[in-house]
Amino acid sequence: MQSSATVLVYSDDSNTREQVRLAAGRRPAADLPPVEFLECATLPAVLKALEEGGVDVCVLDGETVPAGGMGVCRQIKDEIFNCPPVLLLMGRPQDAWLATWSRAEAAVTLPVDPVEFADALAALLRSRLAVDC
Repeated sequence: MQSSATVLVYSDDSNTREQVRLAAGRRPAADLPPVEFLECATLPAVLKALEEGGVDVCVLDGETVPAGGMGVCRQIKDEIFNCPPVLLLMGRPQDAWLATWSRAEAAVTLPVDPVEFADALAALLRSRLAVDC
């Protein structure tokens, strides 16, 4: 098992980024390594971090302004080679079709439910880390 997993969190709202950190905790599941968070508040910061590599999962806030997480997800799926899996934060459950359009691997609604979020994040980390082995 690798020593840690890196989760990129994109939101212009510091409270949302904090919800994500608290919901994931130090590790979202016992069979996973500890999680390190890379917080980004702008699209250029996300693109730079992904180009540098080392990101295992992206958590993108669909409510971020001006570049929402759904559009950012679709963009990085087109532009980033071996793009990490994406967990999308949606404002409404009715937006699930947009999460599918954006090509996100998973989606949860805001405010963040800690159990639902940790389960979704753990599943994405397991799939990513299994591929990287």
